[in-house]
Amino acid sequence: MSYLLLFLSALLAATLIPAQSEALLVSLMLQGEAVLWLLLVVATLGNTLGSVINWWLGRYLEHFQSKRWFPVKAASLARAQQWFQRYGWGVLLLSWLPVIGDPLTVVAGVMRMRLLPFVLVVAVAKGGRYGVLAWAFLLFR
Repeated sequence: MSYLLLFLSALLAATLIPAQSEALLVSLMLQGEAVLWLLLVVATLGNTLGSVINWWLGRYLEHFQSKRWFPVKAASLARAQQWFQRYGWGVLLLSWLPVIGDPLTVVAGVMRMRLLPFVLVVAVAKGGRYGVLAWAFLLFR
C-alpha cells in the first residue's frame, strides 16, 4: 500500500497539481519497512509518468492555452519555450526543479519532442533527484 501511495504522490507532484512526494518518501524511509531501491524506482516511475501527462498536455492541448483552466500561464510557457529552443532537450534535466520543471515538460510536448527521448531524459532527472534525497537521508540520519 505504501508503494502505491508513493507512486500516486509522485505522479501528482510531477503534474501541474501542487503536491509533494519527497515528504512521503522520507517518511517511508524513516519507517524502514520498505525496500529503499524499490521506493526510488516507484517514485521515479510515478514522477516520470506525471511528466508524460504534462508532455501529452503540451502536445495535444496547446490550442487551449488561452483558456482560463489551462494549467500553465502564458508567460511561463513562453519562458520555457525560449529555454527549450535555446538549450534543446538538455533543459529537461532541470525537470526535477520546483516551479520551472513542470512547465518545461509541457513545453517538450508543445515543441513536439519525441516521447522516448523525453521519457529517458526526464527519468534520469527525476530519478537523480530521488537518489540524492535518499543519499542525503542516509548520510545525515
